[in-house]
Amino acid sequence: MGEWRFAVNGEAVEVEAPGMRRLLDILREDLGLTGTKEGCGEGECGACTVLVDGAPVDSCLVPVCQVEGARIATVEGLATTSSEGPVLDRLQEAFLEMGGAQCGICTPGMLMAARSYLDSGGGPDEVAIREAIAGNLCRCTGYTKIVEAIAVAAGGPG
Repeated sequence: MGEWRFAVNGEAVEVEAPGMRRLLDILREDLGLTGTKEGCGEGECGACTVLVDGAPVDSCLVPVCQVEGARIATVEGLATTSSEGPVLDRLQEAFLEMGGAQCGICTPGMLMAARSYLDSGGGPDEVAIREAIAGNLCRCTGYTKIVEAIAVAAGGPG
């Protein structure tokens, strides 16, 4: 058992847990951030993708001891809050506009992989977008609408 300190969506957190406990479980069970989904539990599908210091990782493969002092971003951190309520990130808006989500299992992971891509200066190039989300599997959409949504969020035509 250990005490682990890191930031999640800009908020400092401290959890007590065994060092090898999965970050996915800490986020969902201890911190109540259930937007991050578990798909395969083996790092193959990307449904549990979060950003650790800006880089996309499969949270099902990351022990909490590896995120000591890190900045974690989850899908819950994409939207902001104004006096009128939640304000979606441009990427979330694009997913809604372009129909980039169907069943929703892959959507949080896709959004986080795409957010990392856009934050690193990625543009509306289809090949680059497909490469950026290659670690995230979708069994519903065939990726076309997802890629279009990311391209729109990157400033491409909608």
